[in-house]
Amino acid sequence: MAKLYFYYASMNAGKSSTLLQAAFNYGERGMRVSLWTAALDDRPGFGAISSRIGLASDAHRYEGDTDIEARVLADHGQDPIACVLVDEAQFLTPEQVWQLARLADDAGIPVLCYGLRTDFQGELFPGSAVLLGIADALVEMKAVCDCGRKATMNLRVDAKGRAVSEGAQTEIGGNDRYVAMCRKHFREALAG
Repeated sequence: MAKLYFYYASMNAGKSSTLLQAAFNYGERGMRVSLWTAALDDRPGFGAISSRIGLASDAHRYEGDTDIEARVLADHGQDPIACVLVDEAQFLTPEQVWQLARLADDAGIPVLCYGLRTDFQGELFPGSAVLLGIADALVEMKAVCDCGRKATMNLRVDAKGRAVSEGAQTEIGGNDRYVAMCRKHFREALAG
């Protein structure tokens, strides 16, 4: 029985590299996968899934109106897709999460989603909220705060490294814009 999985963590926990390792494992056994990432990420490697440790792979890009279910089913045909892997799953719309659930439930294709649970204000992303509610399996991946505790929060910082507490929920960036922290140090940085 295929399942819908949600692997979530703060930034720098290795979500993309774990996804790419799963894709490699399927490919090594001659199985075809369907890789997806958010189209709104325009950093280097746009249109690809890339990790901070240098792994990368081409991927389909989804926008808010992309029917992922229809695209995967159209590709499924005679050379079946063994698994759907979605990076940056926090940017999925609630409807897209339900599309992925139908791929697992009705088409029997396992779906592995990787993403952030919360934004820089500690609020759930819409896609993550639905995944947390309906996924068959929730897997928390671990990142580490500077203090050694588990990092669960994503602090947004400005160009001078100061905490940012207001702004749009989505602002693309890497280590230059976000710092993974434990909740204690996240709260202290925002109060600072």
